[in-house]
Amino acid sequence: MSEGIGARVKRKEDKRFITGKGKYTDDIRMENQAYAAFVRSPHAHAKLLRIDASAALAMDGVISVLEGGELNADGIGNIITGWAITSKNGEPMKCGAWSALAVGKVRYVGDAVAIVVAETQAQARLAAEAVVVEYEELPASISTAGTLDPNAPQVHDNVPGNLIYDWEIGDEAKTDAAFASAANVTELDLINNRLSPNAMEPRSAISVYDEAEEHYTLYTTSQNPHVARLLLSAFYSVAPEHKLRVIAPDVGGGFGSKIYVYPEELTCLWASMKTGRSIKWTSDRSEAFLTDAHGRDNVTNIKMAFDENNRITALKIHNIANLGAYVSLFATVTPTYLHGTNYSGVYDIPAIYGNVKAVHTNTTPVDAYRGAGRPEATYMLERVIETAARELGVDPGELRRINYIKEFPYQTQVILNYDSGDYVATLDMARKAADVDGFPARKAEAASRGKLRGLGYASFVEASGIAPSAAIGSLGAGVGLWESAEVRVNPVGTIEILTGSHSHGQSHETTFAQLAAERFGLPIDNIQIVHGDTDKVQFGMGTYGSRSGPVGMSAVMKALDKVEAKVRKIAAHTLEASEDDLVIENGEVKVAGTDKKMAWHEVGLAAYTAHNLPDGMEPGLKEGAFFDPVNFAFPAGTFICEVEVDPETGTTEIVQFVAADDFGTIINPMVVEGQVHGGVTQGIGQALLEGVVYDGDGQLLTGSYMDYAMPRASDVPSFVVEHGCTPTPNNPLGIKGCGEAGAIGSPPAVINAITDAIGTNDLQMPATPQAVWRAIQAAKSPMAAE
Repeated sequence: MSEGIGARVKRKEDKRFITGKGKYTDDIRMENQAYAAFVRSPHAHAKLLRIDASAALAMDGVISVLEGGELNADGIGNIITGWAITSKNGEPMKCGAWSALAVGKVRYVGDAVAIVVAETQAQARLAAEAVVVEYEELPASISTAGTLDPNAPQVHDNVPGNLIYDWEIGDEAKTDAAFASAANVTELDLINNRLSPNAMEPRSAISVYDEAEEHYTLYTTSQNPHVARLLLSAFYSVAPEHKLRVIAPDVGGGFGSKIYVYPEELTCLWASMKTGRSIKWTSDRSEAFLTDAHGRDNVTNIKMAFDENNRITALKIHNIANLGAYVSLFATVTPTYLHGTNYSGVYDIPAIYGNVKAVHTNTTPVDAYRGAGRPEATYMLERVIETAARELGVDPGELRRINYIKEFPYQTQVILNYDSGDYVATLDMARKAADVDGFPARKAEAASRGKLRGLGYASFVEASGIAPSAAIGSLGAGVGLWESAEVRVNPVGTIEILTGSHSHGQSHETTFAQLAAERFGLPIDNIQIVHGDTDKVQFGMGTYGSRSGPVGMSAVMKALDKVEAKVRKIAAHTLEASEDDLVIENGEVKVAGTDKKMAWHEVGLAAYTAHNLPDGMEPGLKEGAFFDPVNFAFPAGTFICEVEVDPETGTTEIVQFVAADDFGTIINPMVVEGQVHGGVTQGIGQALLEGVVYDGDGQLLTGSYMDYAMPRASDVPSFVVEHGCTPTPNNPLGIKGCGEAGAIGSPPAVINAITDAIGTNDLQMPATPQAVWRAIQAAKSPMAAE
C-alpha cells in the first residue's frame, strides 16, 4: 500500500502516545533539580506595598524566594508584543509594561509577584502560601466595553482611557455611501465570548544553568522553541542566543496558548542562574485558568447592506477587543490583521469598513486561540447574513450562493487576495450530505414530540500559513514567517527531516515523512522527523496559524528537490546515463527502458564514500531550504448544523453536523479529518458551553472544570466530513491549512441552528440551557424571562 501523498497512513507517533510512552516536559528530571511555585496576586488591581518572605525562607527545603525588584536589577527585560499596530490617526499603539514578576502594581488575579524555589514541589507550594504580601487594593476595570468609559479605572497610567489602539481598515466614505442607497440593512450586536484554552498538557518548564559554561537550557511546552530562544535572548536578556538551548519535547496540545513566552519560563531560567539549581515548574489547572492566555473576548456591532436583488453592497463593523491586563505576543494582530482582513469572508462585497478598538482590562491577557481572529470575523459575518436571510425571506443557502465570490484570484476590499476556491461546490456538497431537502419533514416530526428543530449554515474562508515576510513586516510584524527544513540522507539510505515546524497534535512525524516516501518510494519507517530542539534544527518559526502544511511542508519540498537533484547527478554518473532518463521509484534509481539501477541505499553510500562522484561534487547528501510564501493559502468551506431544542428546559442536542471543506491537496485524509473533528468540537464548546466569567471585582468565577464547561462526547454527534479540492498556486504542494477550520465555521453554524429552532435571534454564546430557555421565554413575552 502506498504511504505517500493522499494515503490514509496511521500516525507513527500514536504508538508511544497511546501506550503512555510519550515524553513531555514534566516527565523530564534533571540532576540537582529543585521545584518552583509562584506567589500570585489575589487582587485584580492593587498597589504592591511589601513582600515578606522570612517565614517562607525558614521552612524546610526552601532554597530561595525571589522578587520582581531583583529580576529588574539583573537587567531582565519586560515581556513584549511581536506586532506594532498604528492607530487610524497615525499614532503608535500604547500598552503597559509587563514585568515577569510584578513591581509596584498587580493588574489581574494571578499576576505573579515572587517565585519560591524549594527541594520538592510540595515544599515550594507550601512556602509560596507562607509569603506575606501587603497590597493596597484599587478599583478594577473588568468590562470589555465598559473599560472605555471615561470614569473607568486606569489599568496603566501610560494608556489613557485604557485604549491601546484605534485601528481601521477599508474605505469608510465609500461604505457609508453604499449604506445610504441600500434597499435593506441588517444590523446585529454580538459578543464573542472569552475562552480558556485548556490543552490536555498543562504548561511546564525546566530550566538548567551550567555555571562553568555560562549556558542555559530550557525544556518547555512550546509551539515555537526557536522564537522562544530569540525572545529570551534578544529581548529579555536572559542569555546570549548561542548560550541558550530551548527544547520542546512532546507537547500535549496548544491551540495557540503555547506560542508565547510566559513569565514562568522567563523567571525559572533567571532563578536557575540565581540559585545554581535546575528548576522545574508545572502548572496545575487552577494556575492554568488564571494565567494561560485567554482567547476571543470581542464586542461587535455589524451592519450589512443589500440592494433590491439581495446582493451585498456594503459591510460596516465596529469592534472592541479586550487584550487583558498586558499585551501578549500576538495579541495586537489578532483583532486587526488576522481579523479585519477577513471581513469579506466568502462574499463579493464592494465596500467594507471596519474599526477595532483594543483595550486593557484587569483580566488575564488575551491572545491568539485556535483560528486567532478568523473565527471572530466568521462568526459575525455568518450570523448577520443568516439573520438577513430571515429578514428578507430568502433561503439562507441561496442568499449565500448569490453573494459568493465566483472568480479567482479575487482581491478583497480589505488587503487579502484570495488564491483559489469553489464556494458553490462546497455549499452543494454540504447541503446534499445534510439532506437539507428532507429537513421540513424532520422538523415536523420533532414538533410532534414537542421539540424545536433548527438548521444553521456557516460558510467561511480563512487566511492560513501567514505570509509573506516582507508584507507582514510592512504591517508591523516583528519577525518573518517563513519556515526552514533540512533533509539528511544517511549513508545507509535512511532519511532525517529536520523542520522548524513543531508538532503538538498535527501528526508531523507521519505527514512530513509521507512527503519523502512519495518522492523516493521509501517506507515511512525509514524516515525520521526531528523538531523542537534549537541545537538540532536551524532557526524555524514554529507551528500556529495552520502553517505546518502550506509553509513547513513546502520548505521540506524545496529541500527534497535539492536532494533529488544531487541523487540524479550521482546516479547518472555511476550508471553512465543522462539525468533526464532516470526514474526514482520504489526505493530505486533506474534508467528508463533498461535494467540498470541503483538501490536507494547504494546512492547514499556512494555520496558518503565519495570514491566515484562527479567532478567538483562535495561528498554527503543533505540539503537545507527556506520557504517564504508569496501569499497566504485560503481554505474554505460550508458547515451545516442541525439541532433539536427542548423548549421546556432549553437543552440543545446537535443531531447532525456536516463539514464540507476545501483544503487543497490533502496529504493524509485521516489526519485532516481528525483536525476537523477536533476543531469543530472546540467550536461547539464555545457555542454551547464555554465562557470565562469574572465578577465585578475581577475575581475569576470559572476557575475549574466545575465552573468552566468543556464539551464531552455526549455533546457532539458523529461528524460528516466532506472534501473538495482547489489547490493553491501559492506553494509547491497546492496545500491549504486545515487545523483551524473546524473552530472557525462551527460556532455560527450552531448558533444559527438554535436561533432558527427557537424563532428568536436574541441569543449570545455560550447558548447554555438557561440562556436558550430565557431567549424562548423573552420571545413569548419580555416579562416571561424575568
